[in-house]
Parts: sequence; structure tokens; C-alpha cells
Amino acid sequence: MRDKLVEKLIKGEEKRQAEGLELIPSENYVSEDVLKANGSVFTNKYSEGYPGRRYYGGQDFTDQVERLAIERACKLFKCKFANVQPHAGAPANIATYFALMEPGDTIMGMDLSHGGHLTHGHPVTYISKIFRFIRYKMKNIETGEIDYDEMLKVAMKEKPKIIMAGFSAYTRELDYAKFSAIAKKVGALCIADMAHIAGLIAGKAVKNPFDYGFDIIITTTHKTLRGPRGGLILTRDNEEIAKKIDKSVFPGFQGGPIMNTIAAKAVCFGEALTPAFKKYAVQIIKNARAMAKVFLDNKIRLIGGGTDNHCVLVDIYGSLGVTGKEAKTVLDEVGITLNMNMIADDPRKPMDPSGIRFGTPAITTRGFKERECKKVAELMIKVLKNKDDKKIKESAHKEIKILAKKFPIPKRFV
Repeated sequence: MRDKLVEKLIKGEEKRQAEGLELIPSENYVSEDVLKANGSVFTNKYSEGYPGRRYYGGQDFTDQVERLAIERACKLFKCKFANVQPHAGAPANIATYFALMEPGDTIMGMDLSHGGHLTHGHPVTYISKIFRFIRYKMKNIETGEIDYDEMLKVAMKEKPKIIMAGFSAYTRELDYAKFSAIAKKVGALCIADMAHIAGLIAGKAVKNPFDYGFDIIITTTHKTLRGPRGGLILTRDNEEIAKKIDKSVFPGFQGGPIMNTIAAKAVCFGEALTPAFKKYAVQIIKNARAMAKVFLDNKIRLIGGGTDNHCVLVDIYGSLGVTGKEAKTVLDEVGITLNMNMIADDPRKPMDPSGIRFGTPAITTRGFKERECKKVAELMIKVLKNKDDKKIKESAHKEIKILAKKFPIPKRFV
């Protein structure tokens, strides 16, 4: 690379990733093939429109790669329609809202403090000024159970146009049948934001909302799906809805698609269709449960009482007197990367919350099994209990480097 400054920064990031352990639940490693597609000559091509209906010439190969991505996405998630053009998950959510609702219409989504996402209606977002949002929460924070009775009661009163099942920091499996039943009862569309667990659905390690009557699934293409940073909107079988979504994405919300990323999505979906990916998805959950058990055995409180997916949410301040910010910082020092996170009904502020959130997609990609994950959890707890002990932190950092070297980041998955 001629730009030596940028090259130095890239190499620095490569070293950081290679020598440390990535536990942020929304991060993962992609294959060399995904990286090649994302850095391919498709970067040079402008392709406003959809396959067979473009505004620019020279679309022979862009049309083919986008059709391939669509076909693979539909096969992967068992649906008839897919829009692979959204640049990310949040734009995919917003484009779907505008496709199916009018300003002032009501959406029901999970409360941010109980695990939901900003785009499910948090007041800080601009879409909360356009649409009306109502929220549901957990009935029992210790088990993660959603209050479906209250959800039905509120939905019957408020008559939302969309009921959104999905989350950003929630560790249990939702009851999709109950969501679908409530949506039907009030005449709402049932949509799943599966950005965090799309790979687990694709790998058949968890349930597919389409099997329970959901109309739409929205997701990112990275995280557990192990693809490039991007978005995806899937429609089960309603062509009218699919056409509205296409129109909302382009020309309603975005300009030209990022064709190099769509090519990388096609590669990612192809990888996720393999038997190896199914084993990977199952192992993610096994590893997360192994780590959760270590924390529970050490009397450390987990929101939801455990995990059914890739993610663990810890009340680290309530358990050890260490704030989420302190925990994130001290674990960074020993080569473990995770994020601080608000917990349900958190008394602390967002930039220094009570919780930490971590997950197993990336370390599972490296080949970690339950044994290694238990070891990492033990090291995390030891460091957090001795956050000011330099010798303990140095020793833990050495052990993390040994684990990272033993399980290098793979270049190929299939």
C-alpha cells in the first residue's frame, strides 16, 4: 500500500485482532473470500435500481451477483422475497417502517432498557418524531420472560400497525407464536429484527420466526451471520409487501446500492448454507452457555438468568461493585474486548452503566469450544475481582495471548 499511514493503522488493527479475544456479541471475523468480494472491482460500479431495471448501463455482472445474493438469502431463511440493498440494519428497519406505515402510525417494540434497539422507538432517534412507539418489557428480569399478557392488553388498546420482535441485548428466545397471535388479534404486521441471531436462525440452532407466521424479518449481514457490514430485508410470501419495501429502499431511502458489499453478502450466504455453518451456529450457543455458567457459579448476576443465544448480559456493578465502564477498560488491558451495557431498570447512566455484554460468535469462529470458553470466563472474573492488581492482569494477558495464538483467526470456513 502506498499510503503508509493507513497501512500502519490496518496492520495495527490486524495485530490487535490476532493477539486479543473479541467478545463483543455484534462482532465477528469474515472469511478471506468475503473480504475479497468486498474489496473487489464491484466497488467501481454504480447500479441504481434493481436487477433488470437499472438506470445505468454495464450491469451484466451486477445483476447476476445481486440475483445470486437474493436467491441464496431466500433459500437460507425460507422465504420468497429478499432485498439485499440496505446499507445496514438501522436503515433496513427505517425503510421498512416507511414502506408499511404513515406518519403518526404506531409501532410496538421492546423497550431499550430491557434489551431492545434504538430503532425500535427510543426517544433519542428522529424516527420517534415521525412514528408513535409503544413498548413491551420483561415480566421477570431474573428469567427474561416477556410480559405477553400486558403486551396483548396494550396492543388491544393502542392498535399498532407493526409489532416488532427483536433485540440488541436480550439473552432468551422469544415466544414467536405469542407474538404472531397478538399481531393477528389486533390486525398488525408481525416483524422480527433478528440482527443479532440471524446466523443462529440460518444455522437452525434457534427457531425461525417465519415458521410462526411472521411477515418480515430484518437483519444485518454481519454479527452471527459472519458476513460484511450490511442490511437485509426478508418477506415471507407477500409480494405486495415486498414491492413496497423495494420501493422504500430505492428510491425512497437510499441511492445506489453498494455492489461490492452485495457480492460479499452473496459469498456469506453461500457459506451459511453449508453443513459446517450449522455446526458453527450450534457451538456458539454451547460456548455462551458455558461462559454463563461460570459467572453463575461465581454468584454473579446475569440478566435473564442465563442465555439461549450468543449473548450474556451481566450485572457486574451489582455483583462485584465494578461499573460497566471500568470492566470494559480493565478487560481491554488484558486483551479481552467487550462492551459496557445498560441493564434492565439500570440506576446508572448510559456512559457508565451497571452492565457488560459479551458473546461468543467471534471466538467460536476461531475454534473455541466449551473448555476454552470456561477458561476465558474464569480469567475475566479473576481480573474483575482484582482490577487494580498489576501482576494478576499481566498474568491474565499472557494467558489470553497464548489462547489467541493457539486459535488463530481462520481465513476459510468451508
